[in-house]
Amino acid sequence: MQEIKIELAKQLKAKPQDQSTLGFGNIFTDHMLVMNYDSGEGWHDMRIVPYAPLALDPAAMCLHYGQEVFEGMKAYRTADGSIQLFRPQENFRRMNLSNERICIPQLDVDFCTEALRKFVDVEKDWVPTEKDTSLYLRPFIISTDPHLGVRAADHYLFIVIASPVGAYYKEGLNPVKIYVEKEYVRAVKGGTGFTKCAGNYASSLKAQEIAKKQGYTQVLWLDGVEKKYIEEVGTMNVFFVIGDEIVTPALGGSILPGITRKSSIELLKSWGLKVSERRLSIEEVAEAYQNGQLKEVFGTGTAAVISPVGHLKWGDMIMEINNNEIGPISQKLYDAMTDIQWGRAADPFGWVVRV
Repeated sequence: MQEIKIELAKQLKAKPQDQSTLGFGNIFTDHMLVMNYDSGEGWHDMRIVPYAPLALDPAAMCLHYGQEVFEGMKAYRTADGSIQLFRPQENFRRMNLSNERICIPQLDVDFCTEALRKFVDVEKDWVPTEKDTSLYLRPFIISTDPHLGVRAADHYLFIVIASPVGAYYKEGLNPVKIYVEKEYVRAVKGGTGFTKCAGNYASSLKAQEIAKKQGYTQVLWLDGVEKKYIEEVGTMNVFFVIGDEIVTPALGGSILPGITRKSSIELLKSWGLKVSERRLSIEEVAEAYQNGQLKEVFGTGTAAVISPVGHLKWGDMIMEINNNEIGPISQKLYDAMTDIQWGRAADPFGWVVRV
């Protein structure tokens, strides 16, 4: 295994005093984790260095052709003061799926996990202590060749930055309002919808602005061909409790394979509940709502963990779900997942990696 070099910052930043006002993605720690890739040499020189601006040539290919992927994960402080990660290997495996599609060289999952552990250990004083806070970790890869011409790059940077965070949505665990997008599309099979690449998020901004103007927090995307089948929310996978069945759209190349989605399915099945991964039309959801069978809707993702949906707007139809309150399944999932993440409960699945 490669050596991981450490260069500590000479001057440290002041830590936030009021953790209740952290927000999300506003403050960054003292260091970053960096590794280079050069064609013919491979990935090399993994190092922890002081957080600083990047020096990029104006012709760097990532700026012109969008060859970039990223991930999101968290470090959690437990009651005894120790720190742990939640399924980091799964994130690096998913990063390699994105890399494959975007023509970025594969990472060594075990080495990156060990480097991340060392990085979090260096930044351990930045892991907040208040309830529902954590240290958000953002690994990303960019192509850096100074070249104008569409091709896969020969040089890349792998970087991890970290940010102490509170709740992703200002609503916290209160239900959010979701707008069903009917005009714009996010992804199609054969495209990059299953990857976590920057372009997917750039193409979602227009619909998100439309939703925001109508007072909605996020967009629920339909499939890119028929605009009929539910795919995912802009920042989350999505689940629907219809009667005694918990339904989430099946992965098929246009939906991000979420780590929290996967963990939720495993938890729900371990409780003996009926979980289906299948095609689900917005018409089926609307019919279930009208028949009184739509019991709960919730999103899953690293940032928000579980986010109940209280209002769903499809055209002129506004569905108020579970009296705009969190449902029992959403609450149980949130409690179980966060208890494992923050070390308040045993981890029977082997998901936790201690720092």
